[in-house]
Amino acid sequence: MSKHIFNLRMTAAYSSADNDIASLEVQVLDDNEWATLDLNTKTPGFLIFVYSIFTCQHMFLRTNGTERNMVYASSQGEILVETSEDWLLEKVDVRFDVNLVSSEANDDNIDYIVSRMKQCPVSKNLPQDIDIHTSIEFHSG
Repeated sequence: MSKHIFNLRMTAAYSSADNDIASLEVQVLDDNEWATLDLNTKTPGFLIFVYSIFTCQHMFLRTNGTERNMVYASSQGEILVETSEDWLLEKVDVRFDVNLVSSEANDDNIDYIVSRMKQCPVSKNLPQDIDIHTSIEFHSG
């Protein structure tokens, strides 16, 4: 039985106290090499679906950090999605490492942001019986 595995990574820089995106690069792991993700009419639909999960998570990371007065300098994120041979989702693992400009990365803030990330419209439509893991690490300075 052959699983399908999708792995994307993201690097972002932010430009304001509202965590507006100044720059964003997304890469996809293809044949054990990272390549820039170029969304176009030939991009496989399931890869676009994985990208939509990832960008929705990123949007909720930014907006809910802003709600907690957390100002981000940059972030690095990664998503790993596994499906069965017949394309049924089995695992979604999302993680972000965020460099803070200001505020405190306490457990309350982290728990709040992770809980809100689970409420993004794409995440809410994922099957509830699969392995879904979301983690965030904050770094000061």
